[in-house]
Amino acid sequence: MNNILSKVFGWMFIGLLITFFTGYYISLNEYALAKIFSGFTYILMIIIEFGLVIFLSARIRSMKPTTARICFLLYSFITGITFGGIFIVYDLTSIIYAFFITALVFGLCALIGKFSKIDFTKFGTYLYIGLFSVIICSIVNIFLKMSLLSTVLSALIILIFMGLTAYDIQKIQRIKGTIPEENLPIYGALELYLDFINLFIEILKFVSKARDN
Repeated sequence: MNNILSKVFGWMFIGLLITFFTGYYISLNEYALAKIFSGFTYILMIIIEFGLVIFLSARIRSMKPTTARICFLLYSFITGITFGGIFIVYDLTSIIYAFFITALVFGLCALIGKFSKIDFTKFGTYLYIGLFSVIICSIVNIFLKMSLLSTVLSALIILIFMGLTAYDIQKIQRIKGTIPEENLPIYGALELYLDFINLFIEILKFVSKARDN
């Protein structure tokens, strides 16, 4: 199992590198940024992202390992394209701080999930209910524009994805045998990649606010 987890983290790290370097490169190209965030292109990128996640999750048990890897790498690349705006909205120092804080928080939660005697898989349903509830509230707050509510929702999202990180670590260990061994590292990498990215985005908001103050 340790061998599987090492492969999971290896692929997750590759995905994160692709995302961040793609985002940084896109941020240096004003024409590319203008085209990507012009409206339709950005929406198309988001649709492709969701489509790849759904496709990869639904077909992971039957698709060829090469197809699974290509889908994951493509997803990481497209996410990097949409990440280009982050390097414009936030300064590089805040991004670096947020990345290292996220890495520490994520690593701690991963260790808890790996070695804790607590069965986090029992809390999966509640974590996802909480996540969907927070997403709905966040959408509503787009129109309300309440800064305090936005801060509270960001804090809740961080807590939820901390729990999901521990949950996903244990889930990866439990589903061994239900997914082809060559595809399991990709599936696990996708799950943890999503946890890391969402943690990073919310932590970046807090780091940026702290630096502004």
